[in-house]
Amino acid sequence: MGLNVFVLTGAGISAESGLGTFRDASGIWTQYDLSEVATPEGFARDPAKVRAFYNARRANLAGAAPNAAHLALARLQKGLVARGGRLFLCTQNVDDLHEQGGCSDVVHMHGQLGITRCHGCGATWPDSEPLSGETACARCGETGTARPHVVWFGETPLFLHGIEDALEDSDLFVAIGTSGAVYPAAGLVAWARRLGIRTCELNLEPSDNARVFDERRYGPATEVVPTWVDEVLGGQGARPIPPIPPAP
Repeated sequence: MGLNVFVLTGAGISAESGLGTFRDASGIWTQYDLSEVATPEGFARDPAKVRAFYNARRANLAGAAPNAAHLALARLQKGLVARGGRLFLCTQNVDDLHEQGGCSDVVHMHGQLGITRCHGCGATWPDSEPLSGETACARCGETGTARPHVVWFGETPLFLHGIEDALEDSDLFVAIGTSGAVYPAAGLVAWARRLGIRTCELNLEPSDNARVFDERRYGPATEVVPTWVDEVLGGQGARPIPPIPPAP
């Protein structure tokens, strides 16, 4: 029986690719008022400001490339499948660097920057061009409704039922580059422990909920993640993953 690994990634895994993180000391939310650029209410008040913010994010992503951490997870995915297991890769990131790095079936619980959504009828379409209020929705024909297909504060994350099912079927839960501050993603580690699933944090520094993890490793993602993947796939220093009892 192969190993089933659930990996949750956050902005920290893409930081070394040149994409800004959000909640650290110099993160994006220290430079912008999130209520103005990342809420339905902000979009209703000033859609042009919101589109400009996400157009800058799209431009930033266009110049980015996957780093060693993204490539290592693609290697892990292939390696686990070859051994009869699987990698369920769930990301809070709206970039597509996991896909560029070779991962398939990535679950974007907070949406994707390279997709535009009609705020009126909900239609979506691939789009990496600058967002415009002049864009007409191909389904409903309305203009002025184009927004990024990104989950804003106050909106429900995507694919929650599939995420829950995958976690319950996993042997190991790993959070990489997450702040541990954004729910429901931040609550997955506690749920994993209640299920008796071993947990591991790989991060530049301890997250807000670091104490909940069974194992913690800190350092740049491009160093920590490849080393951990080598161990999981049986490289030098590989260690067995013992079962743990459910947390009280």
